[in-house]
Amino acid sequence: MTRVSRANERAENLGFMKVFADAETRQILGVALLGIEGDEVMQSLLQAMKAGTTVDTIIGTMHVHPTVSELVPTLLADLKPLE
Repeated sequence: MTRVSRANERAENLGFMKVFADAETRQILGVALLGIEGDEVMQSLLQAMKAGTTVDTIIGTMHVHPTVSELVPTLLADLKPLE
């Protein structure tokens, strides 16, 4: 959470975000969040999961600054296949 402006602004940058996505369909399969305003980020990702939104669509969407959710496109761009 040290890369999250809102978390740093409030000096509450302990935590993590983890996203699992299907390598072929690029749809989000699961999310784990622990930290400031994680519930809000989780809600938006749950809606994306339900809608079948791809990782690429979320990466291409502008996120508001400073918020916790602004890290989501960066996080998704960093996804790597499990070995």
